[in-house]
Amino acid sequence: MTTAQRKPPVLLEFEKPLMELKTRIVQIEELAEQSDVDVSDQLQQLEARYAQLRQEIFSSLSPAQRIQVARHPRRPSTLDYIQTISDEWIELHGDRGGSDDLALIGGIARIGDRSIVMLGHQKGRDTKDNVARNFGMASPGGYRKAMRLMDHADRFRMPIFTFIDTPGAYPGVKGEELGQGEAIAYNLREMFRLEVPIICTVIGEGGSGGALGIGVGDRLMMFEHSVYTVASPEACAAILWKDAGQAAQAAQALKITAPDLKRLGILDQILPEPIGGAHTDPLTTAETLKAALLSNLDELSQLSVQALRDQRYQKFRNIGVFLES
Repeated sequence: MTTAQRKPPVLLEFEKPLMELKTRIVQIEELAEQSDVDVSDQLQQLEARYAQLRQEIFSSLSPAQRIQVARHPRRPSTLDYIQTISDEWIELHGDRGGSDDLALIGGIARIGDRSIVMLGHQKGRDTKDNVARNFGMASPGGYRKAMRLMDHADRFRMPIFTFIDTPGAYPGVKGEELGQGEAIAYNLREMFRLEVPIICTVIGEGGSGGALGIGVGDRLMMFEHSVYTVASPEACAAILWKDAGQAAQAAQALKITAPDLKRLGILDQILPEPIGGAHTDPLTTAETLKAALLSNLDELSQLSVQALRDQRYQKFRNIGVFLES
């Protein structure tokens, strides 16, 4: 996390006015140093304007802009969060069927005196790492590995935390040959029978069945600028209008943002992000996540096994319910 912070910032399109203002501030500071002129009042005004503009931009992002933040290359990943919030972490590998998918990772962590199984999608930090991790698009082996770890958690009475961050499951021919649809469907069914608390968090981009494959839980949380969708806006636009360029319109119609999903009753909790997105202050973001996870876990731990499973089942049965006028 600290390494990413030292690198030059990656600017999104809508952040350019901020950079222009920041550049102006730096130029004035350099000029003041060279000419020994007091420009503190002017700098104070510009800094205040910068903070105000930043607040205005990030408090009124469109769905298409939120997608850009969710896909930001410096956004904290599953491993970033796991290593930050846990006191001890042991990664476990393999689906016991001949595969170890690097796009979906998991293992056993310790937070305080609690042992917890954590798993989630893992994107890469650069091109080479992204290729190795298939850009966070898990194969059938990845979902089978996830289910193996969740069965392990159930057997030893350990809660489960899942972190969702994928454009979707791997859509290639090889994935279909190995049973992509079956692997995801199996996870959907089996996660309902688990007898331990399951807390799912969308930390970036939650796309299609690839997200749902580890998304059945007792609580669903999303970061403020993350998205959760049945299909990417680009795919939706290509299907409906034969034009992926209409992705912004599709993003608006799909209702994929955290506030939209909270209003629809799908989401349980929205986790705030620092102004500018999670990547601007990953340590604070991780602390927010840790506090929310432990708070929800305390509540769920009070329930009996039967009450926990009944509540989980009813939660998903209620999604999509509507009344005809």
